Amino acid sequence: MKAKLTLFSALFFLVIGFGHAQNDAPKKKNDKSLSIISGKVNISKYHSREQLDEMSKGDLLTLYIERIEVIVNILPNIAFATKPGVTMKSLGIPETKDNKKALEENIEASDDYFKSTVEFQTKILPYSDTNDLIAAILFYESTLKALHTYNDFKED
Repeated sequence: MKAKLTLFSALFFLVIGFGHAQNDAPKKKNDKSLSIISGKVNISKYHSREQLDEMSKGDLLTLYIERIEVIVNILPNIAFATKPGVTMKSLGIPETKDNKKALEENIEASDDYFKSTVEFQTKILPYSDTNDLIAAILFYESTLKALHTYNDFKED
């Protein structure tokens, strides 16, 4: 009787352990809901014209490219979301194969666009006028600040 109890207990724990291991198995790439907005979505600091006037052109170029990255990741998708973590599922969009593919292609296209833009900006932007560069950074920062008021335009 003791042997049967021991065998049953060992089998029970083996089955439980196997079932638990199945639950911990990594999910397939397609099982995970993709975020509508991915990539860099915020900047660490907004600047005044005086602060930008004191910066080197190299630092201005870096700020300019960082702001482009945030804008490329957010603005095309503001009708869906203004922050990361929003998925098709959370918006009630059916997660069909076609919808998932469309989102994946959109994310890839945004990444490709940003990479080619940075490549161009890195080569050409150093020739820009410093005052124009500062004005562009201030404009981009103003646009990013306006995202905080986006919900004010929605009707309840």
